Amino acid sequence: MLLSCAAYENGQKLADITPQEIGGYLQRPGCFVWVAVRDPQPGELDVLSQAFGLHPLAVEDASKGHQRPKIEEYGNSLFAVLHLIEREGTDLRIGELAIFTGPNYVVSVREGVNMSFQDVRARCEREPHLLSQGPGYVLYALMDAVVDRYFPLLDDLEDELDAIEQRMFAAETEPRANIEEAYELKQRLLQVKHAVAPLLEATSNLSGARVPGLCASLREYFRDVYDHLQRLNQTTDALRDTLTTAVSVNLSFITLQQNETTKRLAAYAALVAVPTMIAGIYGMNFHHMPELTWLFGYPIALGTMTVIDAALFYRLRKAKWL
Repeated sequence: MLLSCAAYENGQKLADITPQEIGGYLQRPGCFVWVAVRDPQPGELDVLSQAFGLHPLAVEDASKGHQRPKIEEYGNSLFAVLHLIEREGTDLRIGELAIFTGPNYVVSVREGVNMSFQDVRARCEREPHLLSQGPGYVLYALMDAVVDRYFPLLDDLEDELDAIEQRMFAAETEPRANIEEAYELKQRLLQVKHAVAPLLEATSNLSGARVPGLCASLREYFRDVYDHLQRLNQTTDALRDTLTTAVSVNLSFITLQQNETTKRLAAYAALVAVPTMIAGIYGMNFHHMPELTWLFGYPIALGTMTVIDAALFYRLRKAKWL
């Protein structure tokens, strides 16, 4: 579905145009066309490919989707794929933004998510001195918007991790539930990692020694995007390490609880073993046994059991086994 199609010249918007008018504006010197498409229908990308001369391999990647974040250079044009991540309840929805950038065009193709980039277009139009740099600045603005939207997402995941850690130290919490929540959080962090890490490597090529011509005058801007990606990547790694530690701590708590349970069972078994032993000895029914005919034998046997068990209970309670 075509969302917008506009022509720009010298940092100023000329007009909203139809796809049929694209060819005329592409022939104007210093003019470029910015097209935004969402969830393209079959054949829609082919029409844009013919209008702008898009590389067939890039069009194939944009059509099939499920691409790894990347930035590829095709002659004097660039093709970028970025992952879009938005919250959907407790889960994350992953979409893609494919950006075709050439000397006189920008085509952005969004799939799988509801988030809009109208604010990016508005930002570019408010900065004509930067928009006059051409399609390279639009590419930067789109990438910057995508990367900046990762930060609040990571903040939410960090809050979830803090909540899990707090529940781990609560007495009434269920250890298994904590591990399940931690594993689900780890999966969400992995999705963010898959979006950030490949893009970090790709963006470094736009601010390093060899910069494509479209981005030559915007090197410092792409360096800023690269710095943001580095922060995101480091934060993601730190959260994953913290989460791994939290899971280890939770498993340690489970082991401690099992040890406490084992100690309690052993303590109760010791209390039961003493009267069982004494009763077992006097239950062997041998004819010649001491105190069998003694008048006070039964109460003394019971008293001995009680005294020994009381002493054991005191020692075990003092040792915190009970």
